[in-house]
Amino acid sequence: MENFPVINLEKVNGEERKVILEKINDACENWGFFELVNHGIPLELLDTVERLTKEHYRKCMEQKFKEIITMKGLEGLQDEVKDMDWESTFFMRHLPESNISEIPDLTLEYRKVMKDFAQKLEILAEELLDLLCEILGLEKGYLKKAFYGSRGPTFGTKVANYPPCPKPELVKGLRAHTDAGGIILLLQDDKVSGLQLLKDGQWVDVPPMRHSIVVNLGDQLEVITNGRYKSVEHRVIAQTDGTRMSIASFYNPGSDAVIYPAPALLEIGAEDKSQVYPKFVFEDYMRLYAGLKFQAKEPRFEAMKAVNSY
Repeated sequence: MENFPVINLEKVNGEERKVILEKINDACENWGFFELVNHGIPLELLDTVERLTKEHYRKCMEQKFKEIITMKGLEGLQDEVKDMDWESTFFMRHLPESNISEIPDLTLEYRKVMKDFAQKLEILAEELLDLLCEILGLEKGYLKKAFYGSRGPTFGTKVANYPPCPKPELVKGLRAHTDAGGIILLLQDDKVSGLQLLKDGQWVDVPPMRHSIVVNLGDQLEVITNGRYKSVEHRVIAQTDGTRMSIASFYNPGSDAVIYPAPALLEIGAEDKSQVYPKFVFEDYMRLYAGLKFQAKEPRFEAMKAVNSY
């Protein structure tokens, strides 16, 4: 298996732009995932985000997680658990409006740092979308506009911790799925691994790397590129040692955004309409996804074709 793609953005606006864009295109076509270094987010900020996230978990979430496991009788797992994930999470919304001030138990410092982090991730997500436009031959801003809806994109962060698990062979940290949305930016633990993606029928580790941002593509980019770029199934393996931190930020279409393949990416005069991805309102897709997250994505796309009112 070839090496997981790591892309250095340092000279993307200089003489290496063409080479870097080729690497991004290759990663999107063949992996659906890549890892960014020299992405422009200050490393001290990443360190602070990690420190405060781990402190918050220890103070406010670790005991609650243990109580839930006890309540469900899962301390001494004997049989495989298929309907739950071994994770402790909370979610913060940034766009169209932030709810960070409403989330209980966060310190003032943590709220401020996460707001700053989210703003920088939003800029990075939009830069990446414009790089994809350039690679795909779409006009600059096309993808951002496609995501816009009436109130702009939706953007939020899932903060997750994956505590040590006594029998990781019987329960997943997070079951296999593709992400429903647009482009996902992840700050993951650089010491405790666990994230894997499915490539050519094999599960491949996404290597922990200090100060990197892992990027993966969601179902909406598969639709807009009409399958040139595909969302990829991934999962988190529970571990016996160490708590794995994961901060995944989802830059998604607005709820009323209408998603459809970019006309410029469809074969001119394509006769076979079955090969064209559906057109739908993003919130309709999300309603369907909510109940089918851990199932194959292809039936979701087919179902959206069946209810297509456009």
